[in-house]
Amino acid sequence: MSTYTEDKRKVTTRRLIEMKQRGEKISMLTAYDFSMATIIDQAGMDIILVGDSASNVMVGNITTLPMTLDQMIYHGRSVMNAVKRSLVVVDMPFGTVSGDSLKSLEAAIRMMKETGADAIKIEGGEEISSDIKKIIDAGIPVMGHLGLMPQSINKYGTYNVRAKDKDEAEKLIKDALLLQEIGCFAIVLEKIPSELTKEVASQLNIPIIGIGAGPHADGQVLVMHDMLGINKDFSPKFLRRYADLYSVITEAVQGYIKDVKTMDFPNEDESY
Repeated sequence: MSTYTEDKRKVTTRRLIEMKQRGEKISMLTAYDFSMATIIDQAGMDIILVGDSASNVMVGNITTLPMTLDQMIYHGRSVMNAVKRSLVVVDMPFGTVSGDSLKSLEAAIRMMKETGADAIKIEGGEEISSDIKKIIDAGIPVMGHLGLMPQSINKYGTYNVRAKDKDEAEKLIKDALLLQEIGCFAIVLEKIPSELTKEVASQLNIPIIGIGAGPHADGQVLVMHDMLGINKDFSPKFLRRYADLYSVITEAVQGYIKDVKTMDFPNEDESY
C-alpha cells in the first residue's frame, strides 16, 4: 500500500502548506456523489473538489454556467457524507460571487453550513477580491482559481490556453499574489503555460494546483470522469486516462441485458 494512503489524519489547509514546504506533491480529484467520494477518499486523495464541472459530467450541460447554489449544495453534502480524510472543497457556482460582497458572503455561508465542506473555491482575481476577502475574514477558507476560468467562457469565446501574452501573464501573477495576500490557502491554475506556472509557484508560499498547467505546480487536479475514461468525448492534451471505464461498464451492461433476455438471470441460486 502507498505510504500516502497510510496517513489517516484529516487533510487540512495547514497540512497542504506543509506539503508544499517539504516538496510533497498534492493530489486532487473531483467527485460529486457519495459512492465515488467514498472510493476516492479511501484511496488516499488529498483534496476532493466538488466541482461545478458536475454541470457537464453529471447533468450534460455544455458549460458550467447553469449550475445553481442549491445544486452545488446537494452535491457537496453528498460528498461530505462519504469523506473522512480528504479536504473537501466545493465550487461556488457562476453568479454567486460577482461583486456584491454581502450577497457573496451570504452564499458562501450557506454553502459551508449546508454542505459541511472544509472550504470553497472561487474563480477570479482582483475584480472580485473584495468579495473573497470578506468571505475569508468571516472564517471561510477559500481556494482561488486563475488562468482559464470556465465560468467566464462566454467572455473568452474559447477554451484555448490562457496567459500566453505578456500582459495577461503579468495580470495573472499580480492576481495570484493578491489572492495570497488576502488569505487564500491555495490557487488552481488552469490551462496556462508551464513556465508561467513555475514562476507563480516559486513566488507564492501557498500551494498551486495545476490542471493543464504543466509539472511545476505543487499539485494536480483532474475531473474524475475524464481520468477514469467514463467520458470518451473529451480529450485535451493535458488529460491522462488511468482507466477505460466506458468500455468496462458497457460490457457489463450488455452482459446483463443478454442474461435477462436469455433468462440466464436470475438463476435458481439467485432466487428465493
